[in-house]
Amino acid sequence: MYIRSSARQFSQLRKLCQHIASCSLISSRSVLLDTHQRHACSTAASTAGGEGAGLHFCVVGSGPAGFYTVDKILKKYQNNVRVDLLDQLPTPFGLVRSGVAPDHPETKNVEHQFANTARDPRVTFLGHVRVGSDIQLAELRRLYSGVVLAYGAESDKQLSIPGEEAGGVLPARRFVWWYNGHPAGASEEVDLANVRSVAILGLGNVALDCARVLLTPPEQLAPTDIAERALHQLRRSNVETVHLIARRSHAEAACTPKELREITALVGPNVHFNTPETVLSPPVVAKSGDVATNRIRKRLLKIFQEAGQGAKPEPGARQLQFHFLRSPIEVLTSAKGNVRGVQTKVMKLETAADGRPPVAVGTDAAETIQADLVLVSIGYRPLPIAGAGFEPTSGVILNRGGRVLDERGEQLDGVYACGWLSRGPSGIIGTNLQNALQLAEVIGEDTARLKLVNAAHSPTNAVTQLLDEHGVQYTTLAGWDRIDAKELREGQQRQKVREKLATLTDLMHVAHPA
Repeated sequence: MYIRSSARQFSQLRKLCQHIASCSLISSRSVLLDTHQRHACSTAASTAGGEGAGLHFCVVGSGPAGFYTVDKILKKYQNNVRVDLLDQLPTPFGLVRSGVAPDHPETKNVEHQFANTARDPRVTFLGHVRVGSDIQLAELRRLYSGVVLAYGAESDKQLSIPGEEAGGVLPARRFVWWYNGHPAGASEEVDLANVRSVAILGLGNVALDCARVLLTPPEQLAPTDIAERALHQLRRSNVETVHLIARRSHAEAACTPKELREITALVGPNVHFNTPETVLSPPVVAKSGDVATNRIRKRLLKIFQEAGQGAKPEPGARQLQFHFLRSPIEVLTSAKGNVRGVQTKVMKLETAADGRPPVAVGTDAAETIQADLVLVSIGYRPLPIAGAGFEPTSGVILNRGGRVLDERGEQLDGVYACGWLSRGPSGIIGTNLQNALQLAEVIGEDTARLKLVNAAHSPTNAVTQLLDEHGVQYTTLAGWDRIDAKELREGQQRQKVREKLATLTDLMHVAHPA
């Protein structure tokens, strides 16, 4: 009887947990810590490394690169370390929260791992803090044993062509922020009711994300964490065709096979290629980019070939058009300044005399692609920070193996860089894990040269005091817990994962209730 009763209780408990998880009540916040628990964490944190001196790092940026770096530092130094994690947004998780497409919840699951790291008693999160304006890098260097810059890429590469500044031309980053509920996208006006054709310049994963969001039936996106205002526009959308325009051939596409297969499966037979004979001729294209030795590109070629075989468009269905070997040279506008298309230069593959893979070169031919909205997705670009060297061409912080250099190329002791900021905006989320592992080894090599910080002179207290003096209202993990709980409740009411608070005003109001 006891065994049957226990089994029944266990079964009921398991079903209850599954139900709770399906409702997204088990989230990155886990369970809100009560006052006594927070006090205990604070006490444990203040004594990390004992009563003597220990290492205390500051990591700037709470995206994947930042969190992975924090995790590796904690594991390397165990109890003799503390880490303060700063971010310019009131919320943690960076690109995972505001960059990953809403229909990719499996990619966002890494937030749970990051949340556990944030709750480690050796870690303090301070949000809504902009290093370079609210507090300076030089000030952080004076306070901490080491500073790791991991704030990613906050700007965009430019096309530098006529018409790029016209209304109806958006960097893909801003479009992503718009549908993902990023505070910087709260004021973005995207009226899809008046758009029938969209041209996306670029063929990386971000470009495919934008195309997929535009082509996916809105009701499939409704249960996700997509911003409600974006969902409203997608329901009003009159988009009929999405054009993906790439300067190079499909053999050199910058996307991953997973993303490409996903969008070709979404549109099914409603996919078109401007040069179908090239897509379906692998022996010709395989010479480009040394595809024979590149497994990923082989997979991309296969997906393109499968998508191009026997495609018979469905009447009335939304269409996806790939344009290869087309280089944008002008955004065309109407007399009223509205976008009406993209003028492109026709490129061709030219074999180098020394036997190297063919390269795309321009011809005298041009082609116009009609569009009412243009999204520019040719890459993100990190921004410089005062006190550290910056390479304007590549758009990365000057560094040597993760050790940051000044403008003269001399090493800045105790300053490091990780993620896109150190290598450029490339790779996937997991790439930052390898980057963080490597940086932890570099920091480990420098341990003897890093200054120790006495527990009685907490850099955390010094930073919050400076912020208070500067009139900066910052958030803590407790503030994030309140934001997280509010978003989950709002999402439940709308039968979706969460509804993000999309403005800084709303975020700060919830983080700091009266």
